[in-house]
Amino acid sequence: MIQTPDYRALLDTAIAEARQGLAEGGVPIGAALYHNDGRLLGCGHNRRVQEGDPSVHGETDAFRKAGRQRSYRDTIMVTTLAPCWYCSGLVRQFNIGTVVVGESVTFQGGIEWLRESGVKVIDLHDQECIDLLGRFISERPDVWNEDIGEE
Repeated sequence: MIQTPDYRALLDTAIAEARQGLAEGGVPIGAALYHNDGRLLGCGHNRRVQEGDPSVHGETDAFRKAGRQRSYRDTIMVTTLAPCWYCSGLVRQFNIGTVVVGESVTFQGGIEWLRESGVKVIDLHDQECIDLLGRFISERPDVWNEDIGEE
């Protein structure tokens, strides 16, 4: 296990994924799944627009790319935005031990539920994440509202 994880450094992987998603014309939300020892298991980004698949959120993409793990308790899900209820359910279903959130200003998702369920949640309140998604929402509010299930 990492003695003192540098959560901001882990977030850089998710931010790079978010930027890639934006470059592809999608929603700029990225994620990465790390083992507590610092190994990157998988990373991904929201591909709902690119693939026409509403289930490909950043967290689910990273999770799928990590492949099967014997256990997820000693993993860290890093995401640029607070996970929605769907992705929060993924965290709970597989007992992911820690979630690092780039920001929850734009969207709270299920982070309080995760905390109440015993998941360690670290919210970095990262301005780069806030600005990246904020610009996207101002330019593409229709796609953002679709992404969060709003009319």
